[in-house]
Amino acid sequence: MRLELGKIFIKDVQFGQSTHVEKGTLYVAKEELEKLVLEDDRIIGAQIELARPGESVRITPVKDCIEPRVKVSGGEMFPGVVGKIDKVGSGRTHALEGACVVTVGKIVGFQEGLIDMSGPTACYTPFSETQNICVVIQPAEGLETHEYEEAGRLAGLKVAAKIGECARELEPDELVVYETLPFAKQVETYPNLPKVGYIHMLQSQGLLHDTFYYGTDAKQLLPTFMYPTEIMDGAIISGNCVAPCDKVTTYHHLHNPVIEDLYKRHGKDLNFIGVILTNENVYLADKVRSSDMVAKLVELFGLDGVLISEEGYGNPDADLMMNCQKVSQTGTKVVLITDEFPGADGKSYSLADGVPEAKHIVSCGNGNVIVHFPPMEKVIGMLDYVEMQIGGYDGSLKPDGSIDAELQIIIASTIANGFNHLAARGY
Repeated sequence: MRLELGKIFIKDVQFGQSTHVEKGTLYVAKEELEKLVLEDDRIIGAQIELARPGESVRITPVKDCIEPRVKVSGGEMFPGVVGKIDKVGSGRTHALEGACVVTVGKIVGFQEGLIDMSGPTACYTPFSETQNICVVIQPAEGLETHEYEEAGRLAGLKVAAKIGECARELEPDELVVYETLPFAKQVETYPNLPKVGYIHMLQSQGLLHDTFYYGTDAKQLLPTFMYPTEIMDGAIISGNCVAPCDKVTTYHHLHNPVIEDLYKRHGKDLNFIGVILTNENVYLADKVRSSDMVAKLVELFGLDGVLISEEGYGNPDADLMMNCQKVSQTGTKVVLITDEFPGADGKSYSLADGVPEAKHIVSCGNGNVIVHFPPMEKVIGMLDYVEMQIGGYDGSLKPDGSIDAELQIIIASTIANGFNHLAARGY
């Protein structure tokens, strides 16, 4: 598959009469977007607010983050969800690089996060550096949590797709081409380079812990092979409420750093074969089945090495370690990417499970560290739920609007695919 990704760099966002880009500024039509969200009768209130880097703004509770994009050719944007089911990963896509749609509103589940656009905690999230179009939603009274989650998810995706349409006819500031050939041709092209793959674990552990593959809930999947460009082009979207720090938002699926870095080295010192997609399961039998099939696919493709990333922590650590152990037993070298939860002092076990084969681990930081959030001049959303959000606790929210909470309350602060600024050094 060959994907042309055209990037239009956005340096500011403003309200305008129409949604368009002019000299690096994205103008959005506020009333038009609010009307779009309110087409869903499960949402009775919608407000579009803007948040820019450096502003004294706090956004919470955050549900998802999505980059506005448009498929110029070769499929539909967010297939099986917003667009019709159609294969993506090829053709041409235009992205409003630097812009982000952030869905916010009354809490669905306690595992929703926070973004500060300035101050000492802004450095922990990439979304303090994006031009954010915040979609603040109010659900209808008595709406079931899974219905509200779906309504909120669709609201963000529809707004992102609508804004992305304005980039269809634009000339990109940068055009990047990614290509992966069918397996046999890929091996023939670089016969002397090690064959490397990426095992991408999707959160799928029950209600409100959902990820969608071409519109299908990942709980229904068995491990499968994907072209990397499919993931980069909107085939996977987030629909879950997991700890904010390692929540893989839709934005992160579009900008998976493991995939992007493997492409940078592709044809130079490794042959990037593709992605093995798998889920994270609740029951032991399902964990055994999926990890068996992951190892079988690794063996089938004859991979020399793999990287494995997970989403979430605790129970998913068992899936991570089972994948590690069984893949290692095929003779393939394994590197794990994960974050840690060893307590604020770092003295407890970092992971809930472990195997002797887990020898090479990249850490994305300790989510239990307590940090101070100074008050902000403006809050987009509400602070009502801070003390019940993951990372918060009784007494977290102070009368002046400041917060003391664990780092894991921040969206993507320790995200376990490396899209963050934290790491750890082993001794």
